[in-house]
Amino acid sequence: MKPSSSLLSPTNHALVLIDFEGQMGFATKSIALSELRTNTAIVCGASKIFNVPTVVTTVAEESFSGPVFPEVEEFYPQATSGYIDRTTMNTWEDENAYKAITGIGKKKIVLAGLWTGVCIVGPALSAIAEGYEVYVITDACGDVSVEAHERSVQRMIQAGAQPVTSIQYLLELQRDWARQETYVPVTNLMKKYGGAYGIGIHYAHNMLKH
Repeated sequence: MKPSSSLLSPTNHALVLIDFEGQMGFATKSIALSELRTNTAIVCGASKIFNVPTVVTTVAEESFSGPVFPEVEEFYPQATSGYIDRTTMNTWEDENAYKAITGIGKKKIVLAGLWTGVCIVGPALSAIAEGYEVYVITDACGDVSVEAHERSVQRMIQAGAQPVTSIQYLLELQRDWARQETYVPVTNLMKKYGGAYGIGIHYAHNMLKH
């Protein structure tokens, strides 16, 4: 009856959202930008619902890459979240970001962001080298081509990272529909951003009223 220790829970990991910015999104070709934005919202919403310690980091926000996606701002407003802006492509090599992430004190680190082959590979391999368990939300990442994204995911898996998807991340945190304190927020998030799954929930909730 004991769940696997490799499963994510609201209290056993830190989430790092990396460079979800306009300039990075413009060149992302491995996933449709609309789908990427939806998946980003699911990840951000999930972490907020379950109070997961989350670090939002940007690169050259004011000089090049621009503001974060509205979906990040919706759940983590800059005014209250304090984004960490960097010059380094590898988040792990930025002193402020490194201290913010490692200072949370979790041995599991979940990564999502742009681009997979640069800004995700860097911290993933670096964290693994320091003994952290790394998870990558692959459908909330993107790169300049499908090839670039896929080879990067493959490289991280070979190094020991575990791939997950955005809805998988949300449902792994919920784990049990009897957890009523998060049931409504989770299903509301899915109704808004969950595509066909969300429409199914919306349909069921309304039809079961009859």
